[in-house]
Amino acid sequence: MSNPELRVGLVGAGLMGSDHAARIHRRISGASLIAVGDPDLERAESAAAGIEGCRVETDPLKVIEASDVDAVVLATPGRTHEPLLLAAIERGIPVLCEKPLTPDSKSSLRVVEAEVAAGSRLVQVGFMRRFDPEYAELKRTLDAGELGRPLLMHCAHRNASAPPGFTSQMMIFDSVVHEFDTTRWLLGEEITAVSVRHPRSTANAPSGMIDPQLVTIETASGVLVTVEIFVNCGFGYQVRCEAVCEGGTAQVGGDSGMTTHVRGAWGGSITPDFRPRFQQAFDEELQRWADAARDGGIDGASAWDGYAAAAACEAGVAAQTSGARTTVQLVERPGLYS
Repeated sequence: MSNPELRVGLVGAGLMGSDHAARIHRRISGASLIAVGDPDLERAESAAAGIEGCRVETDPLKVIEASDVDAVVLATPGRTHEPLLLAAIERGIPVLCEKPLTPDSKSSLRVVEAEVAAGSRLVQVGFMRRFDPEYAELKRTLDAGELGRPLLMHCAHRNASAPPGFTSQMMIFDSVVHEFDTTRWLLGEEITAVSVRHPRSTANAPSGMIDPQLVTIETASGVLVTVEIFVNCGFGYQVRCEAVCEGGTAQVGGDSGMTTHVRGAWGGSITPDFRPRFQQAFDEELQRWADAARDGGIDGASAWDGYAAAAACEAGVAAQTSGARTTVQLVERPGLYS
């Protein structure tokens, strides 16, 4: 790349996109935000406000196709991702795509096939837990075999409240999708089957929503992973993971920060949502992506990882409906992702 600074275009200026705009401008070195694209002009202008030289577009494709854009951050709803990703692949520029890669495995597979045809890995999926210091330490511990072979993992994923319109199926596609990726990444193997059960629903859940749910994941080597997904827990945001191995256990995601003991009670604080909990992970993810993108590549979850997560989500939603164990259907992994 002739320009040593990565010129980034941002597509999508909603909650996640505006957060990334500020992050790129203030905390990512070697990169500058030069364009924001969103059909909502006011939202695009808000995300670009105060960033010198950053223009706005109401057509997201204009950002991807612009000759002065070296790489793209994609933060639009998942249903819009496929044509935008295909445009970036056709241009041959790296893209960091917030999850999901696409809403279903068939469209995700088309993105994989486009990358294979292009002959290079250009799409990185925004599974930020891979960059969280605690999860990274757990990954190193498991890879080193310090605790012996993994046998079980227990995960919890809790939100204070679900946003309007959030459904039981979205609990799989928008929340447990992170545990699907975390399982594959931590254990280094594919998911083979998913089961879903649930207790009675909390009174805090909107009418028709089944919350909480218990998801059981089976992996190729026989590890069992349980995931409690509870999106109306009421008290804050928590993400935890415990690996149970032949020689010991390791847990990440415990409450952190100052703990007080006063007037016969003790306590601390719980983050209200995912942004403060994973701010460091998002910063590390964007920095490493920008560093890799200057060389034309990625440094994180691939399009194949996004496809595999989508396939696991489909099995999870099918298991919700049927109440039966559901196998995960994957095509043979292309050599590009070996």
